[in-house]
Amino acid sequence: MANHFSALKRARQTEKRTVRNRANTSRLRSMLRELRESLAKGDQQAADQTFRQTVSALDKAVQKGVLHENTASRYKSRLSARVKAVAKKP
Repeated sequence: MANHFSALKRARQTEKRTVRNRANTSRLRSMLRELRESLAKGDQQAADQTFRQTVSALDKAVQKGVLHENTASRYKSRLSARVKAVAKKP
């Protein structure tokens, strides 16, 4: 355990950040899972709505520093392609 005042403070800050990052990551993963489930069902309207919410969650994750910007872009691109594929199905 840390003994110096500055080390104790850093430990407290790390705990706060860990909790915040874990919450943001959990929120993001839940949104991604929700979108993948709606895609698996083939429900286009639900997929479109969930896609918008998921893109928003990805952007917030980038803003909060949970995800790298390029990673979020890759997610959005691939998910967008999957949503479009559901729309094209007869």
